Amino acid sequence: MSILALTMGEPSGIGPEILLLAWLNRKREALPPFYVLGDPALLAARARLLKLDIPIVEAEPEGAAAQFETALPVVPLENRLEDAPGRPSPANAAGVIEAIRRAVEDTLSGRAAGVVTCPIAKKPLYDAGFGFPGHTEFLGHLAEEITGETVMPVMMLAGPELRTVPVTVHQPLADVPRSLTADLIERTGEITARDLKERFAFPSPRLAVSGLNPHAGEGGSMGREDAEIIAPAIAALRAGGIDAFGPLPADTMFHSAARRNYDAALCMYHDQALIPVKTIGFDDTVNVTLGLPFVRTSPDHGTAFDIAGQGVARPDSLIAAIKLARTLSENAAKHSG
Repeated sequence: MSILALTMGEPSGIGPEILLLAWLNRKREALPPFYVLGDPALLAARARLLKLDIPIVEAEPEGAAAQFETALPVVPLENRLEDAPGRPSPANAAGVIEAIRRAVEDTLSGRAAGVVTCPIAKKPLYDAGFGFPGHTEFLGHLAEEITGETVMPVMMLAGPELRTVPVTVHQPLADVPRSLTADLIERTGEITARDLKERFAFPSPRLAVSGLNPHAGEGGSMGREDAEIIAPAIAALRAGGIDAFGPLPADTMFHSAARRNYDAALCMYHDQALIPVKTIGFDDTVNVTLGLPFVRTSPDHGTAFDIAGQGVARPDSLIAAIKLARTLSENAAKHSG
């Protein structure tokens, strides 16, 4: 039986409690076995704070599956974590980073089938000297460092009714037009189509590609990027055998009838991709990193410092992330086998 490696994420946020709640709901949700890379003492303290009767057991990846049914298996980190709900600290950065690194190492070595990460807070990591914009970029760096191969991580938000991929991600809106190139769109589309086929099991993936400007440029009267950058990228994708079409006006491509025509939407910037998918399925949408040599999923929400430790956090998105990681890893294994 395959097992998933989960990271606690930012310990001052809701990561510890949604992990506890996911394990508590493991039978009702038919979750696959998982272990947590984290601090057993912190998780035990958070369980007591929330009055949850959850046994915590220290584990190793190799034996965690056998322990999963009766206790939450936790692989201890070398760097301890401070338990201060709602009060993030750079002192936790080393442990947060260690957990991500070890989860990737476990997955690439075959000890785990995939990585599921709880949300991190970027500012405490930046304050401690973390040199990456976020999870996605750090995961790409780790993949290259461990395997020696060049990768291009691509963010996908995957919900029950919609999957979206932002071509540019964490950039100010003013920087998007000059960051957008036909090559970037083409490479993003190729990675998306490949992973839709190999991991999501779509035999012939269909990609809808949004425009950048209102009305997809309105024939050049509202911007030239749609005709001069996006359209050539779509033509190149089609020439490579990928069923891509557009550029489409973003304001008409996400209603229910339009969504039936594609398997994923390539969008030109962060909010263009994330607003529709989170609006349609906020509680059960999952952040998936495409383009990596391992499966990685995450809840689509943040650390929620304002409710940490109060017992009101919901584990829905984490549960969806765990389920999707199992599906993606099983599909990838079938494809490679």
